[in-house]
Amino acid sequence: MQFRRSAAFAALWVVWCAGATAEVRRVSILHTNDLHARVVPDNQGRGGFAYLAGALRAERAGCGHCLHLSAGDLVQGMPVSAIFRGVPVFEMANGLGIDAFALGNHEFDYGWRQVESFRKAARFPLLAANAVLPGGRTVGDAGWVILKVNGVRVGVIGVAMGDLVEGFLTPTTAGPVTALPVVESVRAAATELHGKADVIVVVGHIHQHEGSAILRQLRLVAAVVEGHNHRGRETMEEVDGRAAVGLRGYGTEIGRLELDVDLAAGRSRAAGWRRIPVTVQTVQPARDVAREVARWERKVAGVVDQPVGEARREFAQAEVRELMERAMREEMGADVSHMNLGGVRDKLPKGVIRERELWNIMPFDNQMVVGRMKGRQINARLGGGRPLEAEREYVVTLGDYSVENEAQRRDLGVAGVRFEKTERTLRQVLIDWVRKKKVLE
Repeated sequence: MQFRRSAAFAALWVVWCAGATAEVRRVSILHTNDLHARVVPDNQGRGGFAYLAGALRAERAGCGHCLHLSAGDLVQGMPVSAIFRGVPVFEMANGLGIDAFALGNHEFDYGWRQVESFRKAARFPLLAANAVLPGGRTVGDAGWVILKVNGVRVGVIGVAMGDLVEGFLTPTTAGPVTALPVVESVRAAATELHGKADVIVVVGHIHQHEGSAILRQLRLVAAVVEGHNHRGRETMEEVDGRAAVGLRGYGTEIGRLELDVDLAAGRSRAAGWRRIPVTVQTVQPARDVAREVARWERKVAGVVDQPVGEARREFAQAEVRELMERAMREEMGADVSHMNLGGVRDKLPKGVIRERELWNIMPFDNQMVVGRMKGRQINARLGGGRPLEAEREYVVTLGDYSVENEAQRRDLGVAGVRFEKTERTLRQVLIDWVRKKKVLE
């Protein structure tokens, strides 16, 4: 009997000790994505790097358990990026307190070699576990890093979408870079991190289905912070207490994901997620970042702030696309033109149209190309569904991205068609056309 009492006591003692030694610590992940060089607030007073920095600093004030992860596409979206090939944007982003950054597809817009300039400008690591050069070396600083916060070793893995090269780059911009499958790359990195980190988080410029696949297939990953989809996720996706989150683009909000990490068990669970709007009415701007933004904006103002016309009303992005296709045809003397909606980066506000607004709509340096195709060669996607004469030859004009990117070329049915590249950029065609029209109604 005495033995049974001693055994029961010992069992209770073990349970009590296990509970006493369990240590749960909070890690708060502040996150952003798809800032796209929107260094000043939009015409609705949302975003802007100074206000974004102010919001992030307010969240981090007194927070010893906060990290800031940014999920790609920092550049390409306003003139300061296009004119100076992205480097000033990384310099200004140093004021946002980024702890780790995942390379996105638009970081390659100025060519894969320009990533090295971004690495030099940034005071935070550029991660890309699956965007690799020959021999398997990442094009970024590393595939993963370990960040220590609140006594927790946080392993952060950076990835880009699996169709990075085929779907979004051209042979010129990609160079020798290849993209490895996302889930397999994360699995390899997580295996390498196992035992070195207390919790593993993925920051990825990826499709949402890739983020969901990571959660479903890789139990070692506690959370996925996504970029690329500018609409983000309306709600946090959870699988066994692990989470995937993503925000709207252009710095109009920041996210805060709370993780509770059980150090003894080597497990974590998502404790909650919230989105925090960034507006000029609700956020105090960071003065140091505001000074840097103003300094760079002064440099571009002389180039892009000349008025070229007037918009009598606001044009939504779908309407802007139609305007651009019309401008392409009229300026290039073509019968058929096509502009993918994803290449239209902004709406056109009502009022005076400066070159700046047109740079924001078309920040890319796409050059115009011209070719000839018989009506029977032109598919519905390229022809816009218009009836065409089968044997008539039509002059077709596109941006060079549409004939150099594999996915676009296949979608438009222009593989094998000979196009001649011109000296004019699509953006300049749009500017010249608006200047001639003077008024858009």
